Amino acid sequence: MNERVTINIENHVADVRFNRPDKMNALDKEQIQAIAAAGEELAAAKGVRAIVLSGNGAAFCAGLDMSLFQPGQDEPVTTSLVERTYGNSNIFQHIVLLWRRLPAPVIAAIHGPCIGGGLQFASAADIRVVAPDVKMSIMEMRWGLIPDMGSFATWRNFVRDDVLRELTYTNRIFSGEEGKELGFVSHLSEDPTVKAMELATEIAGKNPDAIKASKRLINALPDMNEDEILMMESEEQTKVGGTPNQMEAVMSFMQKRAANFTD
Repeated sequence: MNERVTINIENHVADVRFNRPDKMNALDKEQIQAIAAAGEELAAAKGVRAIVLSGNGAAFCAGLDMSLFQPGQDEPVTTSLVERTYGNSNIFQHIVLLWRRLPAPVIAAIHGPCIGGGLQFASAADIRVVAPDVKMSIMEMRWGLIPDMGSFATWRNFVRDDVLRELTYTNRIFSGEEGKELGFVSHLSEDPTVKAMELATEIAGKNPDAIKASKRLINALPDMNEDEILMMESEEQTKVGGTPNQMEAVMSFMQKRAANFTD
């Protein structure tokens, strides 16, 4: 329980939890480093077909720990924000966008406060399952800052322009229930983790090659024109079609049995 991020993999589903409950999973230097390490571990893990991301304790993630604003912090916190230390990202952008970039779909199960950086983590997930009474906010304007953990790259895909402007400019808090109307929430559930695990289990029972190919295609959509989309569809289908896993998907359906896919 001393680990800042816990990972438990069972039946091809990774149960990943922010584990700083005494601080509502707020992001200090150690938490940032632990999340980056968890991303590397999950990217290298064999047989992970779906990921559920949640937070231990009373919150999903309450954003940045205020200690990060104090002088004397060691790297990576003091690294220049414009320095690209993780591909096209800095460390803050990387720990959020890694959830979008992982091969397996990520389902965020959200309870309690989900503000600032917490909402940015949630926004990078493929699917968000949220308790109706969750408190959500694009909080950065409270501190005279802008959201800068990579979420403009994800919000452009599912948040309406005027909604994003209002919430960014005002940093007002909204509920999970309102978040469903605004586009931030995929599903409302009184027990988000249970619902997220159900979805993850269903996804883990599908052809993992086709699931990962679909995620690659969906991730690439905002940056492609029609010609590029059509070509990528064809390329991904060529990789998947006729493979043992694709044939197993057909046979298991025809024989009315659980599929036995290989990773």
